[in-house]
Amino acid sequence: MDILIVEDSPTQALKLQLLLEQQGYRVRVAINGKQGLDMLQKGFYPVVITDWVMPEMDGFQFCQAVRSQEFPGYVYLILLTAKDTRTDIVAGLEAGADDYLIKPVDSAELIARLNTAKRIIRLEHSLRRRNEEIALLSITDPLTRTYNRRYLNEQLPNALNHAFRHSQTLSIAICDIDHFKSINDCYGHQIGDHVLQEFAGGIRNVIREGADWVVRYGGEEFLIVLPETDLIGAHSAAERYRLLTAATPILHEDKKIKITASFGVACVYPTEEGKKVTVESLISAADQCMYRAKQEGRNRSFTVSLGLKSEN
Repeated sequence: MDILIVEDSPTQALKLQLLLEQQGYRVRVAINGKQGLDMLQKGFYPVVITDWVMPEMDGFQFCQAVRSQEFPGYVYLILLTAKDTRTDIVAGLEAGADDYLIKPVDSAELIARLNTAKRIIRLEHSLRRRNEEIALLSITDPLTRTYNRRYLNEQLPNALNHAFRHSQTLSIAICDIDHFKSINDCYGHQIGDHVLQEFAGGIRNVIREGADWVVRYGGEEFLIVLPETDLIGAHSAAERYRLLTAATPILHEDKKIKITASFGVACVYPTEEGKKVTVESLISAADQCMYRAKQEGRNRSFTVSLGLKSEN
């Protein structure tokens, strides 16, 4: 574990450093709170042991500064002080310190306090990871592992605003598996679920990682968001997904199930007219193109541009 010591006395800092290194800790030293805060911002330290009385930024101010900022994990602060009145101790804890030690520091007590710090940090890390898992589950479709409608409702407005703010295009594609009801009727709902999983997984594997994202829009419908993509690029992507779907049978036990999908693509341009486009009208435009693909024979794609005069 990495520990940062914030101590203006070279003698005290060296004494603490040697003790902690003997216990297997990796230790860095800052000579005051200002330098300590700078080091903490550049490299994360889960435990910080700080003196109270220091030049430029004292331990009290340092604790307040740490608590006012965000870090990759919890920073456990131990305050070293010769101030042993109840008022001083309460003031230090209220400033953000988790624990305190009265100078001169007893080695055994310091090691015991650090063991407590490690337990609390492990608990905090476990809680943080669990909260992240819960947050991910709340925006994920449990069957296909794509994002769900809640995520779409939260993030598509942000993506549209971001595109307008930075004068970028934004495209979406809505796709629907053709004759999906027949698959359920013929093979059963379990295999139907497997088809949905494989179809969604196939799209997830070929979209741009870290840029595009996929939502299960409903039933056998999926919506793909393509930031910074114009109509030509979005149509090319949709055709790539469509052709891949048609060329890749889905295997389930001894069955080889061939499927196709219909796509509707809408792209909004950051013009004055385009900036009047809402999330609802963008989705509606893509949806109408998808239904046109269905009506004209399925296994095809149609596109529309918003904010420009021409359509494709």
